Amino acid sequence: MNLTINSITLVLAGFTAAGAFAAPVKLITLDPGHFHAGLVQKSMIEGVDPEVHVYAPAGPELDRHLAMIKGFNSRAENPTHWETKVHSGPDFLAEMLRDRPGNVVVISGNNAKKSRYILECVKAGLNVMADKPMAIDPTGFAQIEEAYRVAAEKKLVLLDIMTERHEISTMLQKELSRFPDVFGELDKGSPDRPAVTKESVHHYSKLVNGAPLQRPPWFFDPKQQGEAIVDVTTHLVDLVQWECFPNDVIKSSDVKILSARSWDTPITLGEFTKTTKLDAWPDYLKSLVDANGVLQTRANGEFTYTLRGVHAKVSVLWKFEAPAGAGDTHDSLMRGTKASLHIRQGAEQGYKPVLYIEPAGKPDDAWRVALTAAIAKISESFPGVAVKETGDRWEVVIPDKFKVGHEAHFGQVTGDFLGYLQGKTLPSWEVPNTLTKYRTLMEAFRLSR
Repeated sequence: MNLTINSITLVLAGFTAAGAFAAPVKLITLDPGHFHAGLVQKSMIEGVDPEVHVYAPAGPELDRHLAMIKGFNSRAENPTHWETKVHSGPDFLAEMLRDRPGNVVVISGNNAKKSRYILECVKAGLNVMADKPMAIDPTGFAQIEEAYRVAAEKKLVLLDIMTERHEISTMLQKELSRFPDVFGELDKGSPDRPAVTKESVHHYSKLVNGAPLQRPPWFFDPKQQGEAIVDVTTHLVDLVQWECFPNDVIKSSDVKILSARSWDTPITLGEFTKTTKLDAWPDYLKSLVDANGVLQTRANGEFTYTLRGVHAKVSVLWKFEAPAGAGDTHDSLMRGTKASLHIRQGAEQGYKPVLYIEPAGKPDDAWRVALTAAIAKISESFPGVAVKETGDRWEVVIPDKFKVGHEAHFGQVTGDFLGYLQGKTLPSWEVPNTLTKYRTLMEAFRLSR
């Protein structure tokens, strides 16, 4: 089922009905198999009741979630004071849908279950904050389309958690592309030289909240986690739409997939044990183990496409562990007719994202004056932002106060979500562009296979 633009406007009409949400908002956490569910509660949130009901099957995933919340409550600096009520019976989903002890459900866990969870929640009249990806295959996407239709009818908020829109270097990349005297016009590019590229490198073994991350074993199963081409690329496609055509409604007809592929990441049993604490492969992974005893999981993916004629390429790579001092990295390029805006995060940058302005040719005095004016304008919203010339490019200098990090972005998205609940207008493009984003991913998924 496809949503029309007219039906999407029904969703927007519901976001002024703040009276339906008597403060404070009450959270429900459903089957929190991924640590992102806990990060929503890393800090106390104004207007949110400290009592949170958690519905999940008993087991290590629930235990890890509860331990994370306990850690937030017991830390020395700025401790939280969440009060967790656990419901871990065998029929936890039916129990939650019957009791509905809150009005906002946070969903972040096994991706194969997520689209059904979302649909069931909105059918029950519950608002939903869902971690990406909301769907990992065409069947799941059909459920998400249905969920948005139901949300429109019931005037509910269903939001895909897009944390990367709050990353400061990405925000400034978007802002600088709005100055034609500096950036020019967005280049159209070509299949071999896309105008927009985004590459994200992730690692199975890493630190979260200062501690080694323990992954659930299903995270290594593409049928449960989803292949990279429909997982992390959710963020990348979202950013291409958000940066290149801000405030525009993007239609499916604006997108054409040109090529797509996916490939494996090898994981040894020792590596698997290090991050899952299990010393043997689960049955559902055994078919992916090669003759040498190495797991070959379809974790990498990329595709090239056009968005309103602009050539873009998104790539996601998964490795087991980052080099010393490094972590997950992001490389993002927007090519304009006068300059490129390039976020680099390699060894040269100390594995921290750095935004550069790279002129297309030798800059003249007019371009330099335009750059100075652009930075002055941007600094009105982001005080302290500046540029420094380094060889043939300019580095954007960003004050540390804006570099809050990935974990803090979940609180920022939650703040946005609560604003929509309490009557703030949801952008008219949010819902239709979310659906176009997932249609783009599903088409790339089909082509990669």
